[in-house]
Amino acid sequence: MSANDINSFFDSRNTVETTSDLGDETLSYLEPIKSFARATYTSIYVIDYEKQGFEFVSDNALFLCGNTPEEVLQMGYAFYFKHVPESDLQMLLKINNAGFDFYEKIPVSERKEYSISYDFHIKNQEGRVILINHKLTPMFLTRQGKIWKAICIVSLSSGKEAGNIKIYKKGENKVYHYDLKTDVWKVTEQVSLSKREKEILQLSTRGLTINEIADAIFVSPDTVKFHRRKLFDKLEVTNISEAIIFATNNMLI
Repeated sequence: MSANDINSFFDSRNTVETTSDLGDETLSYLEPIKSFARATYTSIYVIDYEKQGFEFVSDNALFLCGNTPEEVLQMGYAFYFKHVPESDLQMLLKINNAGFDFYEKIPVSERKEYSISYDFHIKNQEGRVILINHKLTPMFLTRQGKIWKAICIVSLSSGKEAGNIKIYKKGENKVYHYDLKTDVWKVTEQVSLSKREKEILQLSTRGLTINEIADAIFVSPDTVKFHRRKLFDKLEVTNISEAIIFATNNMLI
């Protein structure tokens, strides 16, 4: 692996060359991120585009692939070349390019309101390949609007294959889907859930059974089953575990 391979993840359109180019944000933000990492099952890490590496890696096991957080922190983007299959690695480079192309067209004042989400495979220490969802959100920008630091949240994917590339804007009921075959962004409306569907999902995340959910919302078990079937069809999943993962990854609950 050459240095140029890693550098390909750092687009020239988003080069942060000196700290004098950065905004006025302080670095105390890492403490709440560390607290959040301790309170969630998802894996979290922070990219520093000035240093072209990782600034923080949580100890949540999913993303580590058998490494320690310190080892992943040291590897930075070399981690991907070690643990991501070649076909998915090429896809990540393509997403990186398409994402920055999209980002350049956004007004600077709105850039922190967008998140990009996509699925790819990683190989763990046992050699098992796992499909994960990766969500990246800018945290701090330079005065020119380039990304200085971004937070990444990694969880199990509810999808069946790599890809599923989406960009969301906070408070906007739109999803921008990237077509890997045509290299085109397509806009659709975000999936919306009814109040009852959200209730069932939220109670399901607590591990409640169908009968317990029925008691909690004062309906029959058959009514819960009816709403679950509608929910599965809407989200294109086959069970409640997949529905929870999908809803979490797509910020529906």
